[in-house]
Amino acid sequence: MADAHTALITNDAVVFGLLAVILGFIFKTSSSQNSALKKFYKYVPALLLCYFLPSLLNTFGIVDGHSSNVYFVASRYLLPACLILLTISIDLKAIINLGPKALIMFLTGTVGIVIGGPLAILIMSAVYPEAVGGHGPDAVWRGMTTIAGSWIGGGANQASMKEMFEVGGDIFSAMVTVDVIVANLWMAVLLLMAANHKAIDAKTGADTSAIEELKNRVEKYQAEHARMPTMNDYIMIIAIAFGITGLAHFCADFLGPYFGANFPWAQEYSLNSKFFWLIVISTTIGIALSFTKVRHIEAFGASKVASCFLYILVASIGLHMNITAIVESPMYFVIGLIWMLTHASLMLIVAKIIKAPLFYMAVGSQANVGGAASAPVVASAFHPSLAPVGVLLAVLGYGVGTYMAYICGLMMQAVAP
Repeated sequence: MADAHTALITNDAVVFGLLAVILGFIFKTSSSQNSALKKFYKYVPALLLCYFLPSLLNTFGIVDGHSSNVYFVASRYLLPACLILLTISIDLKAIINLGPKALIMFLTGTVGIVIGGPLAILIMSAVYPEAVGGHGPDAVWRGMTTIAGSWIGGGANQASMKEMFEVGGDIFSAMVTVDVIVANLWMAVLLLMAANHKAIDAKTGADTSAIEELKNRVEKYQAEHARMPTMNDYIMIIAIAFGITGLAHFCADFLGPYFGANFPWAQEYSLNSKFFWLIVISTTIGIALSFTKVRHIEAFGASKVASCFLYILVASIGLHMNITAIVESPMYFVIGLIWMLTHASLMLIVAKIIKAPLFYMAVGSQANVGGAASAPVVASAFHPSLAPVGVLLAVLGYGVGTYMAYICGLMMQAVAP
């Protein structure tokens, strides 16, 4: 891997330009009608490439991801703005109207991830303790907190965990690789199941009438509310996103040092971290505003702007990844697979007990593991009009992701050898 002295490109403006071109290339080719490209993107998700291609810049010494400030800017400015725009658009009423089963499956998925992490550590401690050791910033449990953040919320929550638990660069590289590859294997399984959902639902006797009703309602809502965004609309989106980000920074600059100086126990819970407060304040204000008229900014594309910020963040996280980490640490993949199997098993058991349609199981799982970037992909594999349900649940994941991943992190810290 490159270091600051040997990297070919050290100017962050050039690095940022490279990331923008890479994202443009991925999105242009993934929406192409070319049959070869369509086939390629059927098996290789665009999101995986958004991590993978920037990681090649780091692996081959073109850029040194660790000395570049691109990730810092993305995580401190674009990430809170992205969380605010995604949480403002939460339609809690529409989620409730789905009936309890969709929510039960989503929360089951969250619980599966929260207990799967500590369980994977316990199993590996018994079989191969060296795989879950490590000290300080590179302790394995710390790296695993970033997977918990990613699998409950998404890239935003993953970045939050990296900062909150002060995760070292090397273990983070390895865990990002585990996260992306294990999560995409599971997504492939879900897409295969989605292709056969009618047969599976018929076999389990699931009631799919609520989904049919929802399809119609979603299509009606979109026809009534969507409109072409104007310059004014985009300026409002930016004003709200970065205005609140500024306010969150202002409060965090006071709260972090205050807790650090006055409460000795604050460090255990990351309450002395400015970044912790930045994320919690941004998310909380976003959720509060979802109950006000401000949430109508979604009608002119707030979540699309948020997704643009998110993909820049994902690409900048990719800059930290060294793909040779897989070969160096196959045991981390075993940990990831045990973790994912815990999540998947719990989902399938609960789905069978409550006779939930496969749609709720698949989207509830992907809303956790894949977040807003890929939950709509799985949802639209059932029907294009259902994509917003994936976004809705995934955005709920952003809301609870930071809190639940944090709890999972504390549990993993407790059981780590």
